Amino acid sequence: MKYFEKVPARVLLQDGTVYDGWSAGKIGTTTGEICFNTGMTGYQEVFTDPSYYGQIITMTNVHIGNYGIKKDESESKKVQIRGLITRNYTNLFSRHQADAEIQQYLLDENIVAITGVDTRALVRHVRDKGAMNCILSTENIDIDFLKEELAKVPSMTGLELSTEVSTDEVYYQGDENAAIRVAVLDLGVKNSILRNFADRDVFVKVFPAHTPFTEIADWQPHGYFASNGPGDPGAMDYAVETVSQMLNSGKPFFGICLGHQIFARSQGVSTYKMHNGHRGINHPVINLETGKCEVTSQNHGFSISESDVKANANLEITHMNLNDDTIEGIRHKTLPAFSVQYHPEAAPGPNDAKYLFDNFINLIKAN
Repeated sequence: MKYFEKVPARVLLQDGTVYDGWSAGKIGTTTGEICFNTGMTGYQEVFTDPSYYGQIITMTNVHIGNYGIKKDESESKKVQIRGLITRNYTNLFSRHQADAEIQQYLLDENIVAITGVDTRALVRHVRDKGAMNCILSTENIDIDFLKEELAKVPSMTGLELSTEVSTDEVYYQGDENAAIRVAVLDLGVKNSILRNFADRDVFVKVFPAHTPFTEIADWQPHGYFASNGPGDPGAMDYAVETVSQMLNSGKPFFGICLGHQIFARSQGVSTYKMHNGHRGINHPVINLETGKCEVTSQNHGFSISESDVKANANLEITHMNLNDDTIEGIRHKTLPAFSVQYHPEAAPGPNDAKYLFDNFINLIKAN
């Protein structure tokens, strides 16, 4: 499918702003929270990251699709985004390792997309006005229809979405004879996180988000991990309770992204929705212990309260974002527990922060 028919398409934002273009992917209509990713590569990993569930993603790189699709580069079993907005949607690809063209890929995954949009203008608008809901249609661009449908879309604030992307059944990854076992609470875990554990000779058992702690503990893991995922951490009391019990066990704990936010909530720290979040592979973070800057991969629209952390006698800040001074990492002062807001596994992105997996394993070995 080198070429495909294009029909007029439209994006309507919640504040009434309209962007026009041409259809790509499946012909249809989709809704969700609009956000943008600043990465220059890794569009397939972005599409399949469960943390993007419920969102329509704008890619800031002008060419999307130019290196095709490769099956083993997916971060989950399916595309998780609700829709895609691009400037240049390139179906012809140059990478000989690719398995498929992007158009067929999006058709197979039932993803509605639009191309020909001035994504620079769109990103500047969202950056200034903040994240908001939008509707994307390649089948009906009537403004009245779009407004009526958009009004039905709930706000991301208050939405619990991990249940929608978490595994239905437990599964394993790694060598079952490995010396270290880690229990993973799947709030929307990326495949590359599990690979990072397996590559370090760690055997993991992945549990559905709503699994009772007693069932997780019965496996007798050496440590606990809470994954990334979508939605509002403020709507996830069940996960806060599970993580609290993990911490009370005295065994080492590590959280990434949503897992970081849930860890913070378990310690009485509140969370809040950010103006437009952090999404990309080029976010600078300072490690307050080493003084070194790490270029990091990020994908989150919520953050933890700095004032709450500073007022908490049990927590200390380990990492800060150099763009906006938001908290990127915390550690418990008396328990073997820490977390980071960003993605040390990257996929896509730089490898500056992969040492955090080693830190967690060393913490397990020391306990």
